[in-house]
Amino acid sequence: MKSAYIHIPFCEHICHYCDFNKYFIQSQPVDEYLNSLEKEMINTIERTGRPDLRTIFIGGGTPTSLSPDQLEKLMDSIHRVLKPSDGLIEFAAEANPDDLSPEKLKIMKNAGVNRLSFGVQTFEDELLQKIGRVHKQKDVFTSFERARALGFDNISLDLMFGLPGQTLADLDNSVKTALSLDAEHYSVYSLIVEPKTVFYNLMQKGRLHLPAQEQEAEMYETVMRQMSEAGIRQYEISNFAKPGYESQHNLTYWSNEAYFGFGAGAHGYISGTRTVNAGPVKHYIQLIEEKGLPYRDTHEVTREEQIEEEMFLGLRKMSGVQKQAFLDKFGRSVDELFPDVLKDLTEKGLICDTEESVALTHEGKLLGNEVFGAFLGEL
Repeated sequence: MKSAYIHIPFCEHICHYCDFNKYFIQSQPVDEYLNSLEKEMINTIERTGRPDLRTIFIGGGTPTSLSPDQLEKLMDSIHRVLKPSDGLIEFAAEANPDDLSPEKLKIMKNAGVNRLSFGVQTFEDELLQKIGRVHKQKDVFTSFERARALGFDNISLDLMFGLPGQTLADLDNSVKTALSLDAEHYSVYSLIVEPKTVFYNLMQKGRLHLPAQEQEAEMYETVMRQMSEAGIRQYEISNFAKPGYESQHNLTYWSNEAYFGFGAGAHGYISGTRTVNAGPVKHYIQLIEEKGLPYRDTHEVTREEQIEEEMFLGLRKMSGVQKQAFLDKFGRSVDELFPDVLKDLTEKGLICDTEESVALTHEGKLLGNEVFGAFLGEL
């Protein structure tokens, strides 16, 4: 096991588009949750053996919504239980620009966190308000400068496009502003309206006005062009980085490798079994107390599912699926298993199929879901 994801399901506020497992931090049993999180890590490792972790990622929710004492407690638990060693190459944490105090930054730095992911979304203050964010553009600059001053030299900025009322000029300005900060990594996602969100409810009432599909495609092409012109390489369908700063933790997912998922609502992939933890905080804590582990669901992944996942996850990477590595892993070739799909997608101009690999074309990036979906159920 090379990677561990740790979920902190607390937020100071709830964004209108977010469907992650999250709760207002006020009146939540945060300290009790952190105790249960440590117990989950201990009990999992007793079952699986001590991992030699290469990556740790703390996500949410908002990890930086924890108080300094709680953040310190979390970091102590990680070191005491997971015992990250010299083999750990990436220790990442998500952070909100408006609650990233110098004290919290120092706690993370002292604990060995070496990568920060800032939830920026847009540099347009009016748009930030529309999507339920409470930070302002100036907060991003302040937090970024603080992090740089403390020696953080691997920072990622998250941006979104296809937002309600967002224009191409808005996006162009946001990307240019993000690039002016000279971060090492950029994640740029299109808005997906998910059930159980504020935006979903507005859409059901006909009150959510989103850019047209053609305009959204133009926005994505604009992002790709701006990143390329700035020398920031696209290595995954939504991710761009300076050479050597690709997200090693996320590459675990896209390479279909195993990982721990700790915390309420977290997903894991352990020894061929996908696990889903209970989401509600009190239910999560109760399961830890009663059963030692908080699984709401487990699924043993069949060989056919593993192969299909290898294709649609691997194709998210610009390097695509390497045919020799696929053959070594599964004992059968991509060409043997998916001849009709490969032929069809090649004829449509959505993939480039060579002797060495299968990868998305430019057109394929724009229609990624069509490509990924083509491999599902084929076996």
